[in-house]
Amino acid sequence: MPESAHVNGLLQSSIESLPLVYRGKVRDSYAVGDDRLLIVTTDRLSAFDVVMRQPIPDKGKVLNAMSNFWFEKLAHVTPNHLTGVSPESVVTANEVEQVGGRAVVALKLTPLPVEAVVRGYLIGSGWKDYQRTGVVCGVNLPRGLHMASKLSQPIFTPANKAELGTHDENISFERMQQIIGAELALRVRSVSLDLYAAASEYATTRGIIIADTKFEFGIDAAGELRLMDEALTADSSRFWPADQYVEGTSPPSFDKQFVRDWLEEQPWDKTPPPPDLPDDVVARTADKYREALLRLTGQSVSGVGPYNRGVQWQRQT
Repeated sequence: MPESAHVNGLLQSSIESLPLVYRGKVRDSYAVGDDRLLIVTTDRLSAFDVVMRQPIPDKGKVLNAMSNFWFEKLAHVTPNHLTGVSPESVVTANEVEQVGGRAVVALKLTPLPVEAVVRGYLIGSGWKDYQRTGVVCGVNLPRGLHMASKLSQPIFTPANKAELGTHDENISFERMQQIIGAELALRVRSVSLDLYAAASEYATTRGIIIADTKFEFGIDAAGELRLMDEALTADSSRFWPADQYVEGTSPPSFDKQFVRDWLEEQPWDKTPPPPDLPDDVVARTADKYREALLRLTGQSVSGVGPYNRGVQWQRQT
């Protein structure tokens, strides 16, 4: 186990056989030759754009499994960054444990500098914008909507990618066109809405509402648009249990809400370093991620990975 591993999960990968390219809030990327990346999804969790000091057990495996599930299910809508190469085949034997069930080998793409956000329900920053102006990212909405109202049709609300540690900025579609060009912006919007529609239709059969989600895209060497990073995970989406949805309230979600709620009650100014998370908050958050994977895909963490080996994490005493 590398020094960066925590008894409750993998806080930071340590792949020494490949050059480190980038360490994000959750994912660590390593170069595999000139045209591919090994992307390792750790168990890190960020809240209010600050990375917590405790990992969430199994979170990385859950996110990786969810993304791979959606990449396969939505491949008919748009191509993605997956290569099909086994992560275990590009690292040394003593590094295999770090990538099992939590990594992919992906094409190296030129990422678009905008995030493609689709909202089917009015919640989060969209709800706050609507309360102030009646408009969300340049999209005029009818009067009289409530928190968590279902929109008559999903809306595309892009965001400008922020530097690590800062907030993404909601922008209008017109601003997105200025940033990446009108033709590409139209393509991204169309594909994003199609992805959301297909995913939402499936999720409904599993008793899940996808309130909103965020996609990231890149351009490959041939100039083709590809879905990248993650897709429809509990980190990039709001998943609500359909049987607990009530308009006018914020439904419970399958994500890090337990952490956010606990942090809001602490005397913390939302800048590093964050307070240490209590064991019960970590455990309840981990359970929510596992439940989202099970309800959406039918998979459990013990079934994730090429060898069907789940890691039985030991709680600290």
